[in-house]
Amino acid sequence: MAAVFQAFGTAAVLLPANDSRVRLLGSFPGRKANVFEVRSEKKIVSDATRVSGRGQHLITNAVATKADAAAASTGSKSGHELLLFEALREGLEEEMERDPCVCVMGEDVGHYGGSYKVTKDLAKKFGDLRVLDTPIAENSFTGMGIGAAMTGLRPIVEGMNMGFLLLAFNQISNNCGMLHYTSGGQFKIPIVIRGPGGVGRQLGAEHSQRLESYFQSIPGIQMVACSTPYNAKGLMKAAIRSENPVILFEHVLLYNLKERIPDEEYICSLEEAEMVRPGEHVTILTYSRMRYHVMQAAKTLVNKGYDPEVIDIRSLKPFDLHTIGNSVKKTHRVLIVEECMRTGGIGASLTAAITENFHDYLDAPIVCLSSQDVPTPYAGTLEEWTVVQPAQIVTAVEQLCQ
Repeated sequence: MAAVFQAFGTAAVLLPANDSRVRLLGSFPGRKANVFEVRSEKKIVSDATRVSGRGQHLITNAVATKADAAAASTGSKSGHELLLFEALREGLEEEMERDPCVCVMGEDVGHYGGSYKVTKDLAKKFGDLRVLDTPIAENSFTGMGIGAAMTGLRPIVEGMNMGFLLLAFNQISNNCGMLHYTSGGQFKIPIVIRGPGGVGRQLGAEHSQRLESYFQSIPGIQMVACSTPYNAKGLMKAAIRSENPVILFEHVLLYNLKERIPDEEYICSLEEAEMVRPGEHVTILTYSRMRYHVMQAAKTLVNKGYDPEVIDIRSLKPFDLHTIGNSVKKTHRVLIVEECMRTGGIGASLTAAITENFHDYLDAPIVCLSSQDVPTPYAGTLEEWTVVQPAQIVTAVEQLCQ
């Protein structure tokens, strides 16, 4: 198998994804070094009305917020519309065309096209050796992907469900995150580990895991969570080009989210948050699916006279404390909204980071709305109660701003 992977060639060495110039420094057979000019990331704000949930106490036809105006202004620009899973596939396909070292492995990623069709038709285009169907053995093919990255490839390992990657936790923690350090820098591990997660629609406890905090504590890896087709493609491309191991979290309920994205090439920084809606009264930090619950709540808050600032943190490790800190210094109040568990979750780590760095700018205690610390119920009504809903966000902001 190693000989098969070696046939793809030698890996490139790239500048960090947050560099405004992304340069290809390595060489490939028959190719010269290229220079990629990457424009600065544009601001995309999606319409919160595309998200369902309990909203009995919310004003659904509220006056336009700043975010809605921004979304409307981008709708007429050139580009093409894609669903989020299609944007992920487009980013993956572009990188596989650009770099022969990029390969994909996982369960049913080949001719079936992936459980959520992110790799649909890629096996037909690139062949079975670059889009490799694996047995149901997460620890084995994740370890194989890490070994492939050590030899110079850029593998993308898909977990059919992020909960299944718990079976590969040893490989991710003891190998993926550590080998660059324990080898004294002799090995780089440019691998992307990605897959669907989060609370879906009655998928049961084992398929509704929120495992961001599990992987956050592993030294040596980066973590990002996509929330729109635009940043899904941009983060996918940046993760593949990164020299660091990157875990990309995708939410099962966002795969069919549609948005217009640019025709020209772009990437998103792996270490920058996105300002979704500028505001003055309170900073709301969120990511993934909760971004849309927050924006739904924001419509009600605007009608009540509040001006919330909404930030999609996107980078779960490391946090973009520059963007977050500037917002805290302006609003002096922080609300964190997450789908992760409350105990030891992303919100807990974010609360600690803000308290440590920006405590003097806070006029009120940080409030964190998280999922309940229970296995996700199968029953739809019970499942909904375990996850933060827009009405709770409205109430929390009202109490914070009193």
